[in-house]
Amino acid sequence: MTLYKISDQQLTEIERTTFAEQNVQERPELQAMLKQQIEIISPDTLVVAEEFGDWDGSRRRIDLLGIDKDANLVVIELKRTEDGGYMELQSIRYAAMISTLTFEKLVQIYGNYQSNNNIKGDAAQQILDFLEWIEPDEDNFAQEVKIVLASAEFSKELTTSVMWLNDFGLDIRCIRMHPYNYNGDTLLDVQSVIPIPEVADYQVQIQEKKQKERQSRSSSRDISKVNLYYNEKLQHEKILKADIGLITILTLQENGELNSEVFDFLRKDRTCGFELIKKKDQVTENEEKYKRYRISSESEVQFQGEGYYVARNWRRSSSEKFKKKMEARFPSLSFQFVE
Repeated sequence: MTLYKISDQQLTEIERTTFAEQNVQERPELQAMLKQQIEIISPDTLVVAEEFGDWDGSRRRIDLLGIDKDANLVVIELKRTEDGGYMELQSIRYAAMISTLTFEKLVQIYGNYQSNNNIKGDAAQQILDFLEWIEPDEDNFAQEVKIVLASAEFSKELTTSVMWLNDFGLDIRCIRMHPYNYNGDTLLDVQSVIPIPEVADYQVQIQEKKQKERQSRSSSRDISKVNLYYNEKLQHEKILKADIGLITILTLQENGELNSEVFDFLRKDRTCGFELIKKKDQVTENEEKYKRYRISSESEVQFQGEGYYVARNWRRSSSEKFKKKMEARFPSLSFQFVE
């Protein structure tokens, strides 16, 4: 892209330059500036580490490590080169290395970053405030690792690789940073290359569609149904895994076990990745968009005169994890989910 100055009814081209020509160094200058204003390349992100490399057997370091508002980790890699180098390969390695981070470990990492950058305050509380959480929630923490690549330019090989990887469920963004020289000042033009802002929602929809099509063609996809036994008696047959939470609640209700204590416990449960039970007005736009709760239908559960909806985001291992949590809290309630 070319920038022009409008003056005296004329367009004067502003000279495109490079970071090297302007003597802008990658780490001490470019990285130092962006970590202070990370929203320029990664909105809704809290930087928690710089030059992070807290792992065994590797000298590799993440330029900037962050966390976004959805509690996903964010790997941010910066280059001042004109082709991006091999950023995508580096960043995937980093994403794999940090994918097992816990909330507790992140607090330690951020505490070190605070000390090194003279940031005052309690590390854990600042992260909770940023996430708008009351308390840590390991079940809903770091479900994904997102990647932001920021460079002066990207090669065709790199952008092609990123688009292909995104089709398979990764979330990699490419942000181009073009420096310009104007009357001795260095100007910076920042543009999203992947995704293109004007069609970002459309690109996400296409990627999701492709993923669903691949899943439907895969013989390994989980289409099995389960039978639910309560206290060793068959209660419901051939239920979808997506309905395990709902059918469990209805079973408790049918057997007169759904009291306030049990309901409050279930309402806060996040085994499926979301709060199990919500009222319609508590469902977020994002949850509604991806149909985490079926609020378009009548309320699924009635309790003390109010209607509620039940989350549907159960993974293969969720049913057994949910069963163990229930039995640990309420030993008299015995569930089995048999395929």
